[in-house]
Amino acid sequence: MITNICRRSIFLIFCLVAINSTYAQDWPQYFGPNRNGVSAQKDILHSWPQNGPEVLWTINVGIGFGGPVIKNGKVYLLDRDDKIGDKLRCFDLSSGKELWNFAYEAPGSVMFPGSRSVPTLDGNLIYSCGPYGNLYCIDINTHKPVWNKNVWTDFGGGEIPRWAITQCPLVYGDLLILASQAPKAGVVAYEKLTGKVKWTTPSLGEVGYVSPAIVKVGGASHVVMITASAGRGSSASGGKVIGIDPLTGKILWEYTNWQCGIPVPGAVDAGEGRVLITGGYQAGAAMIKVEKKADGTYGVKELYKNPDFGSHTQNPVLYNGYFYAQYTTNERKDGWFV
Repeated sequence: MITNICRRSIFLIFCLVAINSTYAQDWPQYFGPNRNGVSAQKDILHSWPQNGPEVLWTINVGIGFGGPVIKNGKVYLLDRDDKIGDKLRCFDLSSGKELWNFAYEAPGSVMFPGSRSVPTLDGNLIYSCGPYGNLYCIDINTHKPVWNKNVWTDFGGGEIPRWAITQCPLVYGDLLILASQAPKAGVVAYEKLTGKVKWTTPSLGEVGYVSPAIVKVGGASHVVMITASAGRGSSASGGKVIGIDPLTGKILWEYTNWQCGIPVPGAVDAGEGRVLITGGYQAGAAMIKVEKKADGTYGVKELYKNPDFGSHTQNPVLYNGYFYAQYTTNERKDGWFV
């Protein structure tokens, strides 16, 4: 499975690594059913055959950094061709046969071109955000758009960010939440069925490549967003981590001792109000704890900060009390760590 948005995709390959795919768990959004990189799938192979798992099928896809989602035996992928635009494609999980696609013009060009997001399935609708901010809600039965917006230009965005828009849509109740990061909106929530804007935050600072995450604090859900710093290393400033009320857009708390010039991994819910933040470019890792005060406001305490460990592009995964992460900081590539 592809669980991050920073992997170049030349071929989409499905292998026989578990029981028959008829019984496989759906993977309907970025980082899976619970958006935490953990699958409840049973009977997965603990080791592969000597010659590797059997390849069932392959298909050609455009270059990029996106990933597929899966529901009811179908695979959905936002593909990209800079000469044509963005294309949402649907394949049969068992055979790889392309069942339908929906394409739209989305002109633009950036360094390291291609798609760079994972769509989100919710009921009969699929939401995708292209590299130039084109946000589409498409009916998977009719294959037609229900509504579309642009998360960048709708909120005053001018020149596209250096590595384009990188957003994996987040469904929360009746809302669809993304980080516009444009001058007039840091994070925006749409009514998921109509595309009507329900709330926006002010601009939160420098543009990065992080999708919002949901973290539980004392039983309440907070949308957590990480913004970029100006500069890198010891001279960096202005970066922060922000907690937002998912229903109103109200900013509930901020943590400002976090400086990552190019943030990519999202916040990880570590339980009991704790949030793990990681990044490359000398940012390292930090664990913070958010608690509600007697007066109803929230306070943030830094539990620890480790500049020697960082995850350049991929979210760490919390499983049975341990974090599993790929240690890459752009300067070092030390592989998987626990």
